[in-house]
Amino acid sequence: MVPGNDTQISAFILLGFSEDPQLLPLIFGLFLSMYLITVLGNLFIILAVSSDSQLHTPMYFFLSNLSFVDICFISTTIPKMLVNIQIQSQVISYEGCMTQMYFFLLFIQLDIFFLTVMSYDRFVAICHPLHYTDIMNPILCGILVLISWVIGALNSLLQSLLALRLSFCTSLEIPHFFCELKQMVQIASGDTFLNNAVMYFGVGLFGGVPLVGILYSYSRIVSSIHGISSAWGKYKAFSTCASHLSVVSLFYCTGLGVYVSSAATHSPQSSATASVMYTVVTPMLNPFIYSLRNKDIKRALKILFRVAAIKGPIVL
Repeated sequence: MVPGNDTQISAFILLGFSEDPQLLPLIFGLFLSMYLITVLGNLFIILAVSSDSQLHTPMYFFLSNLSFVDICFISTTIPKMLVNIQIQSQVISYEGCMTQMYFFLLFIQLDIFFLTVMSYDRFVAICHPLHYTDIMNPILCGILVLISWVIGALNSLLQSLLALRLSFCTSLEIPHFFCELKQMVQIASGDTFLNNAVMYFGVGLFGGVPLVGILYSYSRIVSSIHGISSAWGKYKAFSTCASHLSVVSLFYCTGLGVYVSSAATHSPQSSATASVMYTVVTPMLNPFIYSLRNKDIKRALKILFRVAAIKGPIVL
């Protein structure tokens, strides 16, 4: 498809964080380290959950799905940036930019949906413990994951198709380290009202509504915990959702901070730097938050590492 009405764009320029050649090796090393930590950390969570039969529960099923999405999420943006630094280029093709934008939107929405589903799981476990097994059955868990993927894919497709109609006549430079929808709409020429309207509607519907659901779930959870008489019972109930609450707070606070800072400074470069928090740092910290605060995950990881040490490296 030819973008815009009369202009065919072949590539964009990703300005990234800095054009200083002396800083590029530092940026490359820093982001490569964070990328590897994120991939390995989330991969260990997936392997721990899949290898331990005691973790085959709805909570850890959703956690392994979240870890998979986090791997895909960071892999959508960071590898291209690392390659560009390595070959000393800032170019990304038009097709590559649109593809990156689509998958970025897809995986960030899946992150939100899975965090919302996990809050519902904790709500049922604490507020309706006697009916937990009946409510959170494997069929419902599978349906919730499937619905998340379908809605995320459809909304991302809609946003991407609308982006294809944009014209870029004056500027092909994207002041970011990846193709973000908001930045692309801002540099586009012509009428972008429809794009902005659909974009902000999507943010409100698929970002705001899940947040309301999460807050409602935790309001009910807090009420239930408050009704528990023993201090140990309160601690045990709260500890089951402390990790998830930490991840939700980190994700939404960093994401909200990006838009607040960009609105306050009106600096695209500042927005790109702030975006690192929810696009890189949050997926990197999620495995540590869940493993450090969860005895079951720590036990499964110890068993996983012990088995790997006994078997030794695999010889091909």
